[in-house]
Amino acid sequence: MQRKGAYYFTSESVTEGHPDKVCDQISDAVLDCVMTDDPMGRVACETFVSRGMVIVGGEITTKTFVDVDQLVRQVVHEIGYDDPKYGFDSRSCAVLSAIGRQSPDIAQGVDTGGAGDQGIMFGYATRETNDLMPLPIVLAHRLCQKLAEVRRAGTLPYLGPDGKSQVTIEYLDGLPVRAETVVLSTQHTEDILDKTGKHITVKSRNEIIDTIIRPMLGKRLIDDKTTFLINPTGKFVVGGPASDTGVTGRKIIVDTYGGRAPHGGGAFSGKDPTKVDRSACYMARYIAKNIVASGAAEECTVQLAYAIGVAEPVGVYFDTHGTGSVDEARIEAAVRKLFKLTPKGIIESLKLRRPIYRKTAAYGHFGRPEEGFEWEKTDKADALADALNVKKNGSRKTLALA
Repeated sequence: MQRKGAYYFTSESVTEGHPDKVCDQISDAVLDCVMTDDPMGRVACETFVSRGMVIVGGEITTKTFVDVDQLVRQVVHEIGYDDPKYGFDSRSCAVLSAIGRQSPDIAQGVDTGGAGDQGIMFGYATRETNDLMPLPIVLAHRLCQKLAEVRRAGTLPYLGPDGKSQVTIEYLDGLPVRAETVVLSTQHTEDILDKTGKHITVKSRNEIIDTIIRPMLGKRLIDDKTTFLINPTGKFVVGGPASDTGVTGRKIIVDTYGGRAPHGGGAFSGKDPTKVDRSACYMARYIAKNIVASGAAEECTVQLAYAIGVAEPVGVYFDTHGTGSVDEARIEAAVRKLFKLTPKGIIESLKLRRPIYRKTAAYGHFGRPEEGFEWEKTDKADALADALNVKKNGSRKTLALA
């Protein structure tokens, strides 16, 4: 049921320069490289970064060649680590490769069309925003994207590639009404520190608020009681891999719904679409989004479960959280008729054998109606509405973002 009364919910995001996201982007860049020349290639690529070092490993079976050293340096450079002042430089970092082939024990089940692993996968949608995503994670992503945009444009020349955001939204009877707290931590150069050398100046703090936060949240969400926490420790000069290790797949909540929906635990980046950890989560989002867009519910969670080597899901579950205009059993029956749930069917439906993955590896895999994000389409909504005999789009208003 929709929760009554006032409450708060918080989500976070990270920039493309965060060490974990550097790893996600490298792993997905390797996947894209394989998909470009060998769409049937098998990829399970993991990346680890630390001070001055990138290690790429995993299981890759492909007919093409990937120049790992060159690709890693290209990705790191494009992210923004192109100067020694950031403590990590694409030209001088060490790159080590430890890549093998996929285990034949796994391949024998995948070759026949079965799932690449067992597991549970979740998808979610809500009419809270126009993209049918929870508002806190949408805003957290937008803040990090704005950080990167301002940095690249040189608007605030002291910004570095690493950064994090966190947004706490106050809700009333299930609807978002205002921003309670906004946290923004951004790497920066030393020239904006105050005389103590321990804090950024008030001027730079206000510049960050006025240039990044206010344009992204707008007057509708910010009021006199909204708290802004900018670099709460005082300063953030040392960032990126120079300050912390990074590993592929360590930001799974940032990648999905900001903690608003359950998560099966499987990461996405570096995995080809035979791995249902990734592809079935995309299908679950596609289903949930079309259910909400059809008017059958205002909020929907979908769970799919698979066994390794088995094509059909071993479990399908729907929860409309008390907002459904029809019961979940009817929704399941309609979904099974309209959506292909085998790994092969998912890959074909969502056109997943293409080099579309690196751009998913930062700022979330969902809520992005961009080219290549087939799972964000609502092209099944009309058919679902007809099958369920419901009024398309429902009655609950979304919150238009300024």
